Amino acid sequence: MALTILGLSGALTHDPSAALYIDGKLVAAAEEERFVRDKHAKNRMPYEAAKFCLQFAGIKPSDVDAVAIPFAPISLGEKARWHYAKRYWYAPDRSLDAIFAGNRRFYRYKKRIEWCLTQLGFDLKKIEIVPVEHHLAHAASAYHCSGFHEKTAILGIDGKGEYATTFFGYGENGKIHKIKEFYDPDSLGGLYGAITEFLGFEMLDGEYKVMGMAPYGDPNKYDFSRLAKFENGELLINTDYANVIGIRRYKENGKGFYFSPKLIEWLGPKRVGDIADDPYIHYAASMQKLFEDLSLQMIDYYLGDILRETGKLAFSGGGALNVKLNQKIIARPELKELFVQPASGDAGTAVGAAAYVSVERGVPVEKMEHVYLGPSYSNEDVIAACARHPAQPQWQKINDVPQEIAKILANGNPVAWFQGRMEFGPRALGGRSILGCPSVPGVADRINEQIKFRERWRPFCPSMLDTVGPQMLGSDHPAPFMTFTFEVAPGWKERVPEVVHEDGTSRAQVLKREFNPRYYDLMQQLENLTGNGVVLNTSLNRRGEPMICSPTDALNMFYGSDLEYLVMEDVLVVKQCGKQA
Repeated sequence: MALTILGLSGALTHDPSAALYIDGKLVAAAEEERFVRDKHAKNRMPYEAAKFCLQFAGIKPSDVDAVAIPFAPISLGEKARWHYAKRYWYAPDRSLDAIFAGNRRFYRYKKRIEWCLTQLGFDLKKIEIVPVEHHLAHAASAYHCSGFHEKTAILGIDGKGEYATTFFGYGENGKIHKIKEFYDPDSLGGLYGAITEFLGFEMLDGEYKVMGMAPYGDPNKYDFSRLAKFENGELLINTDYANVIGIRRYKENGKGFYFSPKLIEWLGPKRVGDIADDPYIHYAASMQKLFEDLSLQMIDYYLGDILRETGKLAFSGGGALNVKLNQKIIARPELKELFVQPASGDAGTAVGAAAYVSVERGVPVEKMEHVYLGPSYSNEDVIAACARHPAQPQWQKINDVPQEIAKILANGNPVAWFQGRMEFGPRALGGRSILGCPSVPGVADRINEQIKFRERWRPFCPSMLDTVGPQMLGSDHPAPFMTFTFEVAPGWKERVPEVVHEDGTSRAQVLKREFNPRYYDLMQQLENLTGNGVVLNTSLNRRGEPMICSPTDALNMFYGSDLEYLVMEDVLVVKQCGKQA
């Protein structure tokens, strides 16, 4: 009998997702936001995502052996709840709640999962729901999917799960061992999120904008060391300024923030608008530096010995999407390979919880080599969507998609590219992408103004052939998921200026052909035409919207932008105003 485990996340009321393992193979995984068209799908359950996973695998609810959820009850006998109560003494209602009703959120979440499973047709008397601690799910998503066989250091950094905010451990022989956890409010991820709010962005959504802004500032202009310190193996966040709740919150128009009025007194008013200017660019740079410095100190303290022994590190949690920190980790002499789970945020905990339960039941899971795990659509589906669409798109079928599209790109036109299965995780990796030719001056600005409507200082990233990666990045470290930045090698900034950031780095995807042959072939065609096997790649969506899932979503987005070319499988749609291909 096959072992079938369904993982369902959404415990923290954002980023619900579903993942399905059958006999250790990750068959399908998707985020709810893509189906319901609501970014982060806050306060929803992963109903559509789970429905897709089951349908894709052609199985019924009765075929599922267990449902894994990345949230678990935390015993009063452990430190976590006491730590929370003590550190939040100034909000006594929350403190007492942690001690007397500290698992209330877990039971509420479990009820919602049961409701969701009932809607999907599960019999609650027959299905086992297995809770996995949130940080253990993050750790499992990194370690079990890394494919590492040696002893592996495991790191988890995020806002918080049940109570834990940071996880240090190691994996050996398929087992995860916990070394140390820090607990709320002592959270580096939470601190980064609070400063993200102060810099005028939304927590959970704007952290990468702060990271994109940081290279424009001087990290030494302002000393942020008062916000957090790491001493004698303990992380301490200064809750006079950040990671605050209740009465300490700064409030504006009835909305409470995770920083205090004291932070405003120190740094001045909260940033508003889209302009990255003085002093906020320096604040972003200082926050990024503090995050990197403390993370590296903590890694050294708790994981240094393991890294010196085998050189392998698996990293997950929202903090693992900080590509600048990852660049610094890779630069450490003892590090041989870093694996960052591509959906490191909370969506990825559905994969982690399911992988953890599969391994516990004796079925190891395979290495995660790609994230093309969502729905795909046939030419017939695409043509039907065109026929139904109110814009009455003019379409044509083309024979050699890579060749035709490479020509359009080389002529300086951005193209919406919709091919194969949708990606799982926050990065477009050639399934649902907007592409541009990175040697064409101004193509990034054009994509920004016409399509993405996003802040100009945010970098655009390259996808490249595996034959080009080592030359352009000066490194043969695997980079399939855009989870690291690299210093761009001399000469390449001039060749592909549109995908090199202010600080001379690129957050790259280095692709092997076997995982996305059509996208690979496109880059080869582009190399024939321009001399560079590199393409500018950004996600197929407009600002504030989730990535596109279906052909109808793609058409809606296309007609809501100034894009002229959209290719879905073999079907090319060209706007009337545009030039014919």
